[in-house]
Amino acid sequence: MTIERILEGRDAAVLTCEADMSVREAVTLLSDRRIGALPVMETGAVIGIFSERDLIYNLARHGPAILDKQVRDVMTSPAVTVEPETSALAALSLMTKRRIRHLPVISAGRMVGFISIGDIVKYRIDRIESEAEAMRSYIQMA
Repeated sequence: MTIERILEGRDAAVLTCEADMSVREAVTLLSDRRIGALPVMETGAVIGIFSERDLIYNLARHGPAILDKQVRDVMTSPAVTVEPETSALAALSLMTKRRIRHLPVISAGRMVGFISIGDIVKYRIDRIESEAEAMRSYIQMA
């Protein structure tokens, strides 16, 4: 099972923000879309991730004035990325080791998707349930 399989059937458009966007604008995007992170783009490339954690840590350190800073000043950089061919378990292991919850998926130098730890866990649960159902059907027919 690869990241490519998890991305199948999804809309290819990924919500992003620009590095020079204000933190206030990025927070509004997170809130309006009810998401936890945004890939940060500059000249078409992913240069970091802006997440709820970045906001919380920087608010604690610098106070509300951080909302008027640019995303580039508070994002996590460089972004940890994976390729579509990466196995889901390898991605999950990477996320666990690095203590991150989101990964841009990069192919040929451009972002082709964005996955969360929840996406991988959901996919694994769906696969396990499907396999269990197949096993139950097999046993009932035997």
